Amino acid sequence: MNRRPGIKDVAASAGVSIKTVSRVVNAEEAVHPETRARVLHAIQQLGYVPNTAARSLKSGTGGAIGVVIDSLADPFFAALVSAIETRALNEGLSVLVASSSLDPDREREQLLSLVAGHQVAGVIFAPVASEHPYLAPYRTTTPVVAVDRSRAGYDSVVVDDRGAAALAVQQLVDLGHERIAFFDRDERFSTIHRRLSGYLDVLQGAGIEFDPELVSSTVDGDLDYLGEARRLLGLANPATAFFASNAKAAIGLTTALHRIHRQDTAMIAFGDFSFADVLRPGVSCIDQDPFLIGNAAIERLLALREESSGEPREWIVPTALLQRGSGEITGPLAGGSATAPAPASAASTSAAVPAASTPAAVPAASAASTHPAPSARLAEGDVA
Repeated sequence: MNRRPGIKDVAASAGVSIKTVSRVVNAEEAVHPETRARVLHAIQQLGYVPNTAARSLKSGTGGAIGVVIDSLADPFFAALVSAIETRALNEGLSVLVASSSLDPDREREQLLSLVAGHQVAGVIFAPVASEHPYLAPYRTTTPVVAVDRSRAGYDSVVVDDRGAAALAVQQLVDLGHERIAFFDRDERFSTIHRRLSGYLDVLQGAGIEFDPELVSSTVDGDLDYLGEARRLLGLANPATAFFASNAKAAIGLTTALHRIHRQDTAMIAFGDFSFADVLRPGVSCIDQDPFLIGNAAIERLLALREESSGEPREWIVPTALLQRGSGEITGPLAGGSATAPAPASAASTSAAVPAASTPAAVPAASAASTHPAPSARLAEGDVA
């Protein structure tokens, strides 16, 4: 399906800047008549329809969107910012990006710099602190959307961490694994707590006793991936499968398993990463698509600027279980050979939904489903 023409297309066709197109669309007088005619002709030829939400956003306190994430070095957040920036630029908006480094004090400084200093028209942020009372004076003029981690009082764009993790771990149990390691329990993240809850849900449902020795934990923001992989595989009753709790842990674990020549060990990651599909075996994963999440976040931001009434809600973006080989390696209880099958492309998705209905602000995705969806929808106020 062809994408809708954007303001950048109009500018290119008319041979003018995006700002000039914006002036014409907003009926500003400071445009030469010939230039105005060229722009209007391009608009007519392309069938460009101005986004009223974006225009409202640009006419607010600023022409930029502020984005605060953990770190641009994190592949998930780098991709998320890229999605936000692409959509924003297509609407003639700029993006200011800052990082919190998971420090609540730094998060406060960055957010206040954006809303009070730069007077941005809206903020998308991955919250670190549990509360943000200092944003209250700006909420009437500056829409704020939380992303990846939900916060009470804010529209939050998230995935069903608990349900998606349970889906992955259940597959490992169904394939004959009982000794499943939870790789990287990082107490700094509520998302990891939810994923650990999904892991524990499956163990309890399957009657498998939880063994704390099978949990690798980040200490002071650091985890020795190679050392932990060796420890878990060297236990008296060793791990036969791994659930990596995030993309960073998955990259570290995959590297470690290849270094010690243990590619025969089952593994599913929460989060995709570059080259995961070209390794042998390919790394099976819960596809927490940062591009879907980023697009959903900016769509919600634009909608809030257009109409800010109503109670804040959690907006659930779909996930998919991508089967590539590593997550389909059978375990000791399967009674078969523990070798990786050919990579499969089957996927399972959860519907992208808010509390009551799916708006245009949250993109929906579809895929062939071979497993039950981890969560079809959450009721308003529920936490996955």
